[in-house]
Amino acid sequence: MQLVESVPNFSEGRKQEVIDKIVSALSSVQGAHVLDLSSDSDHNRSVVTLVGKPAPILEALFRGTEKASELIDLNKHKGTHPRIGSMDVIPFIPFRNVTMKDCIGLSRELGQRIASELHIPAYLYAYSATVPQRIRLPDVRKGEFEELKEEIKKKERFPDFGEPCLHPTAGAVAVGARKFLLAYNINLKTDDLKVAEKVAKAVRESSGGLIGVQAKGMELKEQGIIQVTMNLLDFESTPLYRVYELVKLEAQRYGVEVLESEIIGLPPARALIQSLAYFIKLKGPTSNITLEERLLEKLYD
Repeated sequence: MQLVESVPNFSEGRKQEVIDKIVSALSSVQGAHVLDLSSDSDHNRSVVTLVGKPAPILEALFRGTEKASELIDLNKHKGTHPRIGSMDVIPFIPFRNVTMKDCIGLSRELGQRIASELHIPAYLYAYSATVPQRIRLPDVRKGEFEELKEEIKKKERFPDFGEPCLHPTAGAVAVGARKFLLAYNINLKTDDLKVAEKVAKAVRESSGGLIGVQAKGMELKEQGIIQVTMNLLDFESTPLYRVYELVKLEAQRYGVEVLESEIIGLPPARALIQSLAYFIKLKGPTSNITLEERLLEKLYD
């Protein structure tokens, strides 16, 4: 059986009735299973985890994007997380008996459909990117919705699908194929945003830090804390424990301790086992050692 995962991110984390309607649209297709929902009011963003066969997942994502475009007006949207669209980003991830090439094809099909039927321009990113400048999602979202209104008219910012003009309320969408990604946040015991920004700079790959790590410092005003928010693009190369330990070490330079950390969405079991094995000095191999992993193999292989 072919199974693909998708983790669509949409730009609403405060209005529960809006969140519920979008999630309902995403779960309205038989064969597309919503496994998790994570919403954050400071980020003003929600992240949904979907798993299913390719065709149902594709249809579910289109319906979710359509509903988000009806309910979210980015002209009125405020949040700490960067965004260019009401349905901001849609990744396709190979899960079981699906290749990265398959996921690239799905991303192109969905991007084209969103542009043609919903009149929302679509950008291809990650493994689906058509130019090197669009491999990294932060580069695609540069300037966010507000600046992209004008930037999209420049040839180098033309969308991959659709006209070089943002949807007036729904903006644009980034669609791509990628590996499993860990959305990982670490909260610090300080109210000094500069500390989080310095720690993020030390950790992220683009400024000489860890391979495959994107990071920035954020202030979560409603919670009254400072956060280092990160995407781990390749947890096989840079495991979770290594990121945590480096953030803790860098924060200590400024006399700051780690308050807590969180994972947004559902991580693969092996990502957690890596860190468990490190901290408890687990003997032997660490791949495919959980009951759930073995059961999944029996059910779907």
